[in-house]
Amino acid sequence: MTTPSYFIEQLSLPASLDAADADAAEFLEFMELCDELVLQTWGNLDRSMSPAARLQYWQDSAYTRTRLFFVRVDGRMVANSWLRCELQENLGSALLHVSVLDSFAGAGIGRALLEHAEALAAAGGRTVLQTFTEHPADFDVDGPDLVKPATGAGALPPGARGVRFARQAGYRLEQVERFSSLDVPPTADLDSLERDAHARAAEYELLHWTDACPEEHAAGLAVLMSRMSTDAPTGALSYEPEIWDVARVRHVEDTWRRAGESTLVVVARHRATGELAAYTVLLTSADKPWLASQDDTLVAASHRGHRLGMLIKILNLRLLGEAYPAVRRVLTYNAAENDHMLGINIALGFKPAGYDGEWQRTTAGNGARN
Repeated sequence: MTTPSYFIEQLSLPASLDAADADAAEFLEFMELCDELVLQTWGNLDRSMSPAARLQYWQDSAYTRTRLFFVRVDGRMVANSWLRCELQENLGSALLHVSVLDSFAGAGIGRALLEHAEALAAAGGRTVLQTFTEHPADFDVDGPDLVKPATGAGALPPGARGVRFARQAGYRLEQVERFSSLDVPPTADLDSLERDAHARAAEYELLHWTDACPEEHAAGLAVLMSRMSTDAPTGALSYEPEIWDVARVRHVEDTWRRAGESTLVVVARHRATGELAAYTVLLTSADKPWLASQDDTLVAASHRGHRLGMLIKILNLRLLGEAYPAVRRVLTYNAAENDHMLGINIALGFKPAGYDGEWQRTTAGNGARN
């Protein structure tokens, strides 16, 4: 079947949201489409970002390059796509995503945007293509005929539009992430969990800070951040180890700040060696005072078995309640095969809110699929 032809336009990022030019107006129109796409999947805007945050996260840097596109029908933006390429590691990979408003689905717009993004990736020598699909928790995860990754952990409904689209395009489900939500508990509810964890962690002390890592800990934090690419489960997805240094840590912190996000960071430090053994980050933003988002949480493989994940998460929840009492809900994501971290989150009270499918396909460099 021939894919219909659509005019695909590239979004130009404005210098600022206040710029009185066509780029700023088009960017804000693109933001409205992004929010409409989030609403049609989730029914709320918890998983959306403010225009200021998106503008920062989509800027090119020494570490990533992002290109964004859209399609209009009768003058209205109805679909978008983006392509992100890493510039330090994973030089043969690209992450892409395509979204179409429900009322315009089935007309070939998504296929046109996907093929356009794949062609750009191929032109840049990117032969490992990755994408993701989003699914509310409105299906029986133990039901029959579900689509499962090779890990066997997690599943997606085969009839979901995103699943059908990815499979028809030759992508293979490699991992399922569970999206969870926590109604912030009274701090007293955390006491017994904290006592039990402390009993296993006498060799460690907890440190915390807001927004910027103290200079004396920055190199240790860079080591932990690099281990997110080696110690956290990634299913059968293709990822290369990342190399982090203090400059890269500062770049991430600066991006958070420019995006209008504040961070609460807790680390566990091994008393005998001074080595940072674990860290966790919570993000808040003034435009969503009711919400906090969990960024990375990691316990280095060599320090596991001491309940450090539980300890650092509990302290950060306490700090969150003190610093941001208006926050009512915390969001987090975990690989479905990450039984240990899921167990911690379940004990803290996180409930499933949805699932993300992580998909991949590899090309031969000439557009052929395998």
